[in-house]
Parts: sequence; C-alpha cells; structure tokens
Amino acid sequence: MEENDKNNYRDEIYSNAVRAGKRTYFFDVKSTRGGDYYLTITESKKRFQQDGSFHFEKHKLFLYKEDFEKFNDGLTDVINKIQELNQGANDDSFQDSKDEQSNNTPESDSSDNNNFKEVDFDDL
Repeated sequence: MEENDKNNYRDEIYSNAVRAGKRTYFFDVKSTRGGDYYLTITESKKRFQQDGSFHFEKHKLFLYKEDFEKFNDGLTDVINKIQELNQGANDDSFQDSKDEQSNNTPESDSSDNNNFKEVDFDDL
C-alpha cells in the first residue's frame, strides 16, 4: 500500500461547522480503510486561563453507520420531548434562545444552522 493511500482512509469527505453561541459543533463525514463512512461530531468551546491565554476544549463523538438510525431516532425523540415540555409549560424560552442565537451569529452562520436541520443520517 502506498504511503498516500494509508493517510487517505481518514480524509474528510464532508464537513459542516455550526456556531451556536459560545460553542461550535463540527459534523465531519470520514471514511474507514474499508471505505465505510462514519460521522464525527465535535463540540469545541474556547476556555480562558487565569493569565488571559486560552485553549479550545473539545469533546468528540464517533457515530458509525450501523448506529445512524438509532441515534437519529433518539435525538429526534428528545428534541420533540423538550419542545413538548416547553409548550406544555407555556414557556417560550426554547424559541427565545433559538432567536437569540440566530441574532448573535453572522448571517452566513444562520444559513448553516438551517442546513443542519435538514441532515438525514440515512443519506450518509
């Protein structure tokens, strides 16, 4: 196997960055050596030290194709439940926080947020 082939198995196929308040979420489609696709979801937060310097704290989740449907079902279920609970309490805070985030981000970022809503894990 050529050296170039060894390194290409983890190349990013597609990437989408979503800025959400003080966090950025990265959705990256990559491929395994066997040619299967998987998704990495990375949450990145800027953290400041006492001396004023900063670093990025990152948390990463690997999601493999055999789990896409169950993950999507679980995520959809909990989001629907949260929205239901907010409506039942007559609380607009969920919508208000979404409006605040869209108002605090540049226009180009809000279009990325809209694209995120259209993600269908079955298409990966």
